[in-house]
Amino acid sequence: MIRVGLTGSIGMGKSTSGKLFAEAGIPVNDADAVVHDLYGREAVPLVEAAFPGTTRDGAVDRQELGRQLASDPSGFKRLEAIVHPLVQRREREFLDRQSAAGADIVVLDIPLLFETGADERVDKIVVVSCDPQIQRERVLARPGMTEEKFNMILSRQTPDAEKRARANYIIDTGGSIDAAREQIKDIIADLRQQAAANRPTGGEP
Repeated sequence: MIRVGLTGSIGMGKSTSGKLFAEAGIPVNDADAVVHDLYGREAVPLVEAAFPGTTRDGAVDRQELGRQLASDPSGFKRLEAIVHPLVQRREREFLDRQSAAGADIVVLDIPLLFETGADERVDKIVVVSCDPQIQRERVLARPGMTEEKFNMILSRQTPDAEKRARANYIIDTGGSIDAAREQIKDIIADLRQQAAANRPTGGEP
């Protein structure tokens, strides 16, 4: 089973690319979705203990947590120490399920793939990228987004150029959805071709 790490900076189209992999029949584990689920489950008491006042009605108030982190960015390390082990446990459960189901390729959609060392847990890396101006327009069009917040997020992410340099495949999302879909189909075909070439054959040694 080939473990593909999917990543990309904010606004590059990573979430859309993950959906296109799923559309093509590839199982996808979305780390952001896992975190969202954890914020309504086992992470709640841990986050409240580390960041008092950030939970409400049995769930993490992401807006309040974001406000506290913006005023004290050192809190990111504390939050990561809580969340990352829980996310990795869910990831292992996902991989076990897919391996048992006989999947040949799985995608681990991890926003901070390089920043957290998760690149060491995958076999291939796919980076989603586009022109910086397109990225900026997409992000600033989001509700509640500001220049300051955008710059803070970028400062915590590995630069796009470095991500691209470390990728096995790059998806350019500057064009249409159909163009991205075709790139993903080509990546899947190439991965399956490589897997077939590396598969042991029968016969005498």
